[in-house]
Amino acid sequence: MQSKGRTIPSEQQITARRRRQLRNWSILIVAVVAVVLGVRLFRSMGHTTALSASLLPCYAHQDVTPFGDSVVYYDGASIHCVSTSGGVRWSYPVGSDAQFSVSDTHLIAWQSNELFILDQNGKPSYNENLEAEIQFARIADQYAAVVIGEDSKPRLLVKDMQGAQKDYEDEAFDGMLILDVGFYGPGDQYMWTLSMDMYGPSVSTVMNLFQVGKMNAGIVSLGEDLVYKVLYDNSQLRVFTTQQMYAYDYKGVQDVNNTVLVYGWQLIDYDVPDRGDARMLMTTTLQSNTIYSISQLRLVAGASDRNFTLPSSCVGAAVQGSNLYAFAPDYLYYTNVDNRHFYAYAMPLPDGRQVSTYIGMTTGGQAVVSSGDSVYCVTLPR
Repeated sequence: MQSKGRTIPSEQQITARRRRQLRNWSILIVAVVAVVLGVRLFRSMGHTTALSASLLPCYAHQDVTPFGDSVVYYDGASIHCVSTSGGVRWSYPVGSDAQFSVSDTHLIAWQSNELFILDQNGKPSYNENLEAEIQFARIADQYAAVVIGEDSKPRLLVKDMQGAQKDYEDEAFDGMLILDVGFYGPGDQYMWTLSMDMYGPSVSTVMNLFQVGKMNAGIVSLGEDLVYKVLYDNSQLRVFTTQQMYAYDYKGVQDVNNTVLVYGWQLIDYDVPDRGDARMLMTTTLQSNTIYSISQLRLVAGASDRNFTLPSSCVGAAVQGSNLYAFAPDYLYYTNVDNRHFYAYAMPLPDGRQVSTYIGMTTGGQAVVSSGDSVYCVTLPR
């Protein structure tokens, strides 16, 4: 009688069994990893109830601009100021083809040769026709700078909030194209201008420094590099070019030890506190010129220089105080500047709308964004 013994599996059966075991282990490992990542994502997701969005009564093409804790826009006839919840605070007629610029506390508008200065409550403090057509104007807390006349022979007027003339420059810019102007120092007592030589053999940018109503403080030749921003930070002027960020004192003497290489990076936002170092936020040049492509950020503050990688591509980013924000079509990413871990918050726009453009930030800490031509104010985590 033949005894019954255990059947010995073939080599093919052993190989198949091992494959099944490996497959089961692989499925288990993938499941565990998915759970861990899911837990991490859940922990990093912000509470959506912490964010809210308000539709503003304007369109994205209407020069929408944050103005202190409000938002202003121009509808082709009047400038309107609205709260972050959408309520109209004031309106002021300025006529057709007008332009405007703001500080945190004042607004300056111009149309042909007519100039308007308003405070944050919409109260006009000055309105007058000037002697020539206005190229552009800038305003601070104490003074306004107005560039008038022809491009190659511009004149620079400095006025206080009531329109009294405090300074006048008509020869310093002969043959120059004035690009921009701003104020700095305690009480806005100093002023910088950027201008370009229109008749030189090559492009040459010059920064002139003035003490308002008194004297020229200095002249700085910035060469052929494109200069696109000047900031006042810790008693120094930070001058951004496409190659370097230079530092100068109020007389234009360069601090060579504070030169920072920024080639390939472009400034997109900044926060200048009353005390301490300004925080200057940059992204790579290609990214800042292409929609939905910001994925790397660089934050420079004093001696600190840090890079951040965003969780996904964003349409804009901002720094306010110690908070860093980035705006993706469907998410807001938030972190503290001393941290590298971003928290994700679902964007609260209605009907599944996506953020297409980041416009700016109010002083009250609300982001102004657009979705197509619609404009929203979004509350932010802090």
